[in-house]
Amino acid sequence: MIRPATLDDLPALTEVYNHYVVNTAITFDLRPFTAVERRSWFDDHRTGGRHRLLVAAEEGRLVGYASTSRWRPKAAYDTTVESTVYVHPDAVGRGVGTALYSALFEALSEEDVHAIVAGISLPNPGSVALHERFGFSRVGVFGDVGRKFDRYWDVAWYQRALRPGSEPARRD
Repeated sequence: MIRPATLDDLPALTEVYNHYVVNTAITFDLRPFTAVERRSWFDDHRTGGRHRLLVAAEEGRLVGYASTSRWRPKAAYDTTVESTVYVHPDAVGRGVGTALYSALFEALSEEDVHAIVAGISLPNPGSVALHERFGFSRVGVFGDVGRKFDRYWDVAWYQRALRPGSEPARRD
């Protein structure tokens, strides 16, 4: 079941995220969070509008989440959002990320959103495949921009239009 997140989900959301903080370079946070520390992030999302937070639950247990957040703080960027998806490690490969992104982009379909961007630390073939399946195109790679686990990581940036046919213009 996919649904909007509630405050009661915050401990489970934090647990899923912390798995990636501690065990992977998928996020560049370096230490795990408490649910209290993640509250302001949670509060940045609404059940309506551009900035959403959806969760996937199976048998009453949270197995993943997807969100759209503010990309940059200047007002001219307001119609561009950054998407992200995290799946509980026990649920990876079962279509949870696909279900979350499907529901998230459908929920945004009537909002004033033009472009969606996503940053993916490399290598991450699963995330790359998911984003490409949803019509994201790679627009560039920042090399060696994140240091974690005593090494530097690249971040690929992907972009897609919310609505098919309104792809952002490329001006290379």
